[in-house]
Amino acid sequence: MPVIGFAPSTAVMAPPLSGSGRRVIRIVDHPLLVLPLALVAQWGAGYLGDLLRRKVRPVPQAERTDFDIVLTATLTLLALLIGFSFSMAVSRYDQRKNFEAEEANAIGTEYVRADLMPAGTRDEVRGLLRHYLDQRIEYYEARGGSGSVAMGDAPKLQAQLWSAVATAGTAQPNPVNALTVSGMNDVLNAQGYTAAAWANRIPTAAWTLLASTAILANMLLGYRERRTDWLVLMVLPLTVSIALFLIADVDTPNGGVIRVVPGNLVELSGTLHSQ
Repeated sequence: MPVIGFAPSTAVMAPPLSGSGRRVIRIVDHPLLVLPLALVAQWGAGYLGDLLRRKVRPVPQAERTDFDIVLTATLTLLALLIGFSFSMAVSRYDQRKNFEAEEANAIGTEYVRADLMPAGTRDEVRGLLRHYLDQRIEYYEARGGSGSVAMGDAPKLQAQLWSAVATAGTAQPNPVNALTVSGMNDVLNAQGYTAAAWANRIPTAAWTLLASTAILANMLLGYRERRTDWLVLMVLPLTVSIALFLIADVDTPNGGVIRVVPGNLVELSGTLHSQ
């Protein structure tokens, strides 16, 4: 029987750790906070620009043309950054959806291949797969930081699944058992790919550049005004804040409104539990 290099995956989606071992909490991990915080920060920047115009130094008429060029370039850059960030978030969301479907396909395939194993091992593997499937559904449906808690005894289940097929494959090394071992390898690897996809987020540096550009654009807009107009100072912050909220929401795997629904896993669970 061919040797399959695999060690049961124990990757769990969890917040990153700082150098001191403490968990790093990012605002973008909580999309519902992004909207009000971004709105207040940008409106404050616009108000500060307006205050500088009124109290410190208004824009001279001779400099308005050059200033308009700078303001237009900054707003264009902000629009490009928002579009680029949204594209990054959507591509990662699609990747997470694809891996959910691959997980369901791998588990369903291995459940069928269990027919090729001895009766005792077959029943054990199928029972463990059903339990493992329920664990994966709970993981997808968990909210916020409870994703790692929902993982529960998944590493233990993975070890038991691998041990069951590896024992059968070692006892009777033939192409049929090699097929079941390969299928189990796909099941366990699929979880690792999913965890990697959930950890693949928009980089902090990109968020920093986007936020700083938005704040600067609002400050320039407030400074550019000929007179104080609170409606003008509110339109851009509100529009950009909604865009930032949507980007953060799509980019957050288990903490936003738009989430990957484990539809394929739930459907598979209904099929397996009805048998």
